[in-house]
Amino acid sequence: SRTMGAMPTSLGAPRYAGVSVLGCAIAMVAVGGCAQGIGQLFAALVMGIARNPSMKEDLFTYTLIGMGFLEFLAIVVILISF
Repeated sequence: SRTMGAMPTSLGAPRYAGVSVLGCAIAMVAVGGCAQGIGQLFAALVMGIARNPSMKEDLFTYTLIGMGFLEFLAIVVILISF
C-alpha cells in the first residue's frame, strides 16, 4: 500500500516532498526578513553617525550586537526548517 505523494526512503518510512518544500519556503521568507533587518540596522547606523559623529564607536558596537541577534534568529529559523 503506497501513500500518494510519499517518496520511499532507505529507512522504510515515507518522506513527503511537499512538506519539505513548504518548510524550505517558509524558512527562506524568514531569512529574507532577517536580511532586511540587517539592512535597516546598517542604514540606521549610517544615519546615526551622520547626526552625531562622536558616537561612532558606541553606535557601531550596538549595531554589531543587533546584527548578532538577527544572525542568531536566521540560524534558528534554518535549523527549525530541517
